[in-house]
Amino acid sequence: MIIRLQSPWHTFQLRLANFLLITQLIITFCVLAPHFGAAQRRGASPDGSINPQHFPADRSATVTLRRPAPGHLHDFRRQRDFQYVEVKSEMSAWDLFWMRFWNKVSEWLNSRSYQGFWRYVFYTLFLGAIAFVILKLFQVDLTGAFGRSPRRAALAYDTESEDIHALDFNALLAEAEASANYRLAVRLGYLQVLKQLTDHHLIEWQPDKTNQAYVQEMASIPLRPAFTEITRQFEYVWYGELALTAEHYAVTRTARLDFLTQLANRRAA
Repeated sequence: MIIRLQSPWHTFQLRLANFLLITQLIITFCVLAPHFGAAQRRGASPDGSINPQHFPADRSATVTLRRPAPGHLHDFRRQRDFQYVEVKSEMSAWDLFWMRFWNKVSEWLNSRSYQGFWRYVFYTLFLGAIAFVILKLFQVDLTGAFGRSPRRAALAYDTESEDIHALDFNALLAEAEASANYRLAVRLGYLQVLKQLTDHHLIEWQPDKTNQAYVQEMASIPLRPAFTEITRQFEYVWYGELALTAEHYAVTRTARLDFLTQLANRRAA
């Protein structure tokens, strides 16, 4: 006997096919039921009882019981099509895990404890998760509702009109570091790196180009791993709105200066 475990998707398809089959049987019964009733009424007696109809037995044909020869049975047993063995499940370990997981969930949802207390807990958590997702989509800050909102360093800097070819990086970096605006200093330092790479004709800077596009442009350059790390640090600080300490900024500043030194040595070589 061949045993095959079906995946949840196959089980769903089987249940859907069973549902459609039952629906067709119900529709067929509803259509043919009047005809069955009419046929029964035609065979009924005036008092409402059913008159059974007897048909004579067919004795014109002789039925002979035939058994296969023992040699044929031996040949059948040797054929592969008649050798039934149990096989292991065709489902992967991952599919088996999820099948057992959803079976446990189904048993829990049908348990008596869920029908009482836990059902309302589940509904509350579900509605809370939906509300949280909606608030995040609308970018609603919930920190002010439960306490003081975190302070963000003011950026007296226009990022939309910046042009790396027109910025005085030394003066801007010195000003940002003096005011402890390390987040802005990280951005200026990254733009300075892009400016040097552009001057060395290693990338083609464009205001609307993504950082990952610059990383791809340096695919065949040995400095790509170092530039990738600098890009990761910049995105984590700038887009993550991370308030850096002096110690943390020193790490990013050292990585940037080392990269610019390697770039200058590459050009001199």
